[in-house]
Amino acid sequence: MQTDTEKATTTTPNKLGFDTLVTKKVEVRGPVSPLCTPIYQTSTFVLKDTRHGASLCSHQELKQDESPYLYSRWSNPTNDVLERLITTLEGGYSTYVTSSGMAAISTVLLSFLKAGDHVIITNNVYGGTHEFATDILSRYGVEVSWVDQNDVANYRNAIKPNTKLMYGETPANPTMVLLDLQAFGALGKERGILTVVDSTFASPYNQRPIEFGVDVVVHSATKYYGGHSDLIAGAIIVANETLDKSLAHQFRLFGGALAPNIAFLLHRGIKTLALRMERHNNNALQLARYLESHPKIKKVHYPGLESHPQHELAKKQMRGFGGMIGMEIHGGLEAGRYLVENLKVFTLAVSLGGVESLIEQASTMTHGMLTAKDREKAGIPDGFLRLSVGCEDVNDLIQDLETTLSEINI
Repeated sequence: MQTDTEKATTTTPNKLGFDTLVTKKVEVRGPVSPLCTPIYQTSTFVLKDTRHGASLCSHQELKQDESPYLYSRWSNPTNDVLERLITTLEGGYSTYVTSSGMAAISTVLLSFLKAGDHVIITNNVYGGTHEFATDILSRYGVEVSWVDQNDVANYRNAIKPNTKLMYGETPANPTMVLLDLQAFGALGKERGILTVVDSTFASPYNQRPIEFGVDVVVHSATKYYGGHSDLIAGAIIVANETLDKSLAHQFRLFGGALAPNIAFLLHRGIKTLALRMERHNNNALQLARYLESHPKIKKVHYPGLESHPQHELAKKQMRGFGGMIGMEIHGGLEAGRYLVENLKVFTLAVSLGGVESLIEQASTMTHGMLTAKDREKAGIPDGFLRLSVGCEDVNDLIQDLETTLSEINI
């Protein structure tokens, strides 16, 4: 019988011990050309030599046969494929995928703003963005002004000598107020102010803000990009090389890079984006028309309706009108609560953009952190409901609403 010492020193024919062999990299036999991009589940990458490593660490030009990958917080092949795909879909210069939509938003705002700067943000904005601007930016000495994005003139009137960034969201969460992208982009170029747009509600299938002159686009890729309610991710798309160079360093330092296994899932979700968005668009338009005609519904907010005050703008800058609907019900808070708690096909949940239809009470849930005054400014009255229309049979969705609405006494 071998002693423990003898076991530890026993070697294979290639003179390496078992304990060493289990840790060594084994090369993939090739050539290999997988149809689906593999998950590069690795934190670090093997370097050719010290000069190769030094070049990567100092961002110097690489030789033709040298890998561009050093560490997965910086870049990863799975993420790189995903980022290049999103860049193409958005018509941008480059993309950074992040660990969440809020990671994308916070990275952009912290990368391009510093103490003493002024930022203008729409009142009609995602609750998390509102919280970040109110609780975090102010703590770091950034001045924030809030405007109604319904008219780009409101941004112009709010500009100060220290204004560095203007932020919009279109369609807005949850009111579906639109931002005129062309006018917004032009104002930014005229005044030398960075323009940022959250385009989550539209997806690149329906809207590409960079084509209208916007500098930076952010997405909660959790939503329509992913499409299946099974991942958390974000994306930042920049319009040109100068912006890319400004963002790259901060992105690496903030550490919000997307894990490669999630990047794989996100890439897979994107493969059905066009098919899903066509159904989202069609279902939501039919549902919005049904709701608009219902006597118990006070108001429907959907840019695809002729009654939407910005319908012509929607037709100008959107290919389709998306799957999101804002809705006010007669009876307010309690009637809305009954509806969302008793539907059978719609699911009561936050988030959006998945194949299943969701509903939530925006005034008490996703935007409940806003003060009553701020909700009033944003056009979110008590009982405001937000519907994420999925890919089910639209007749089932209509029947679900019809049955539950009939049970509400107003």
